[in-house]
Amino acid sequence: MTKPKTKPILKTLSTLVTRALLATKLGKQYGTDRDLYEALGYPTELTFTDYLMHYTRQDIAAAVINKPVNYTWRGGVMVSDNADDDSSFKKAWKDLLKNLSLKSKFIRLDKLTCLGKYGVLLLGFDDVKEIQEFKNPVQAGKRTLLYFKPYGQGDISIVKWEQDANQPRYGLPLFYQIKTSANESENDALIQVHYSRVIHVPGELLTSEVEGIPVLQKVYNRLMDLEKLVGGSAEMFWRGARPGYQTQIKDDYQMGAVEEAKLKDQFDEYEHHLRRFLTTEGVDIKELATQVSNPESHVDIQIQMISAASGIPKRILIGSERGELASTQDKVAWLEGVQNRREEYAELQIIKVFVDICIKYKILPMPEGGVYSIEWEDLFAPSEKDKAEVGKVRATALKEYLTNPAVESIVSPEAFFKYFLGLKEEQITDIIELRDAEMNEEIKSIAEAEAEEVE
Repeated sequence: MTKPKTKPILKTLSTLVTRALLATKLGKQYGTDRDLYEALGYPTELTFTDYLMHYTRQDIAAAVINKPVNYTWRGGVMVSDNADDDSSFKKAWKDLLKNLSLKSKFIRLDKLTCLGKYGVLLLGFDDVKEIQEFKNPVQAGKRTLLYFKPYGQGDISIVKWEQDANQPRYGLPLFYQIKTSANESENDALIQVHYSRVIHVPGELLTSEVEGIPVLQKVYNRLMDLEKLVGGSAEMFWRGARPGYQTQIKDDYQMGAVEEAKLKDQFDEYEHHLRRFLTTEGVDIKELATQVSNPESHVDIQIQMISAASGIPKRILIGSERGELASTQDKVAWLEGVQNRREEYAELQIIKVFVDICIKYKILPMPEGGVYSIEWEDLFAPSEKDKAEVGKVRATALKEYLTNPAVESIVSPEAFFKYFLGLKEEQITDIIELRDAEMNEEIKSIAEAEAEEVE
């Protein structure tokens, strides 16, 4: 007897109902007597558009997305097999990097994925001649990848799911609907796309295998608080830096409608910077007390909360990556987190999926032994400035060592190089060989000079 198939649509409806119930609980205290979200102006339902607007208009929101993405893809990324440097696999990968601008497309895909619950990379294979053919599976055999385009959740919808519980893709998308256009001047077109033509990237997963957690979701309330503080402090300064004025008519003066209108015109001109003085008759003008306070501590609290939730150290989040000792541990922890993001997210969800598809359709040749590796530029490699600083410190230490003739009887040059300057064995060997070569050359020159004198 065949078991009835469970439709993923029921699971989707259940998820929506659960989310709706959770949304009604947000901010509630004392049962339903107090609603913090309503009082503080926080929305209970967030959409991709909400995240996108904050990303495009708010500086810190953009930093929360851009910092991890830019650090992840910093430097080069190479996919290689175990063959020689000039292997056909490595050469084909380098050609793809150059011809299709792979890295820039991956960065865009990463940012769009972070903004929503998922992003997709539409693969433009050469077997599509008409727009309607996107809904067909990719034809088997050798294919050519003509282009690929990243799309965010705002331009994507899943229109059909695999409903057969006996299939490997049970509960996963079968068809997508993507809103696309050739350029901004053209109307949007809706195309139905088979799953084999996209790379689906869900980002940070929790319970779903398809929809991740938007990066800005955890810090959205703090971003709104920050807007209030920064915008409110600017408005406070704008209004408070120039004091207001109060007019008081003298007891023995009668102001007519004409005089009142003239006085009002003067104040309007003064407020809008058209007039720098006032002419008054029968009226006393008193300056109101200003109220301008420093918002720095309040803003700092919000930044700290955003830093804690996003995992981005405060100094890096606000762009203050200075070399103080106090920030060294933060920077190391941050780079370790970025390295983990490379390995657990960028490699597994983006690069490896892309490379496997390219191998499947012979866009990339089969790597030697059927195995390849993904190599990133070292995040912990010292910068040129760091190298210069280390060289300066070592030069000072060497100078101090050489100024004491008796020091070699206590610490040999080799031991000094290794334990005090921290040089590697091969570096020490090179230094000694260069020193001996120079000494031999000098001895040879002296011997030749003495020989010439004898002659």
